Amino acid sequence: MPPRGIKKGTKRARQYEHIKDSAKSHGASESRAEELAARTVNRERARAGETRSASRSSLRGSSSSARGGRHSHDEPTKHDLYEQARRVGIEGRSKMTKEQLRRALGRKNG
Repeated sequence: MPPRGIKKGTKRARQYEHIKDSAKSHGASESRAEELAARTVNRERARAGETRSASRSSLRGSSSSARGGRHSHDEPTKHDLYEQARRVGIEGRSKMTKEQLRRALGRKNG
């Protein structure tokens, strides 16, 4: 169920369903997918001026649509680091955290 104030058939309702389906396909539970979708849609509504008020954090940074899937700080994701570690042949990478992968790659490339 989309957040309050979202009418059926609108762009925001379609956006909500798309985000929810995407989160579920990436392994999120139904409730977690709904939460992610609602938060994202509400943030986008605030940025577009479609709400009466907006928190400072909702307005900070570039929007998810403007980033085009990139993370907010342009840091490599854990998956990116893992793939890089696989290419250079780092052992034990599947059990490493993001920070451990970063350090291992630094030692290997350094």
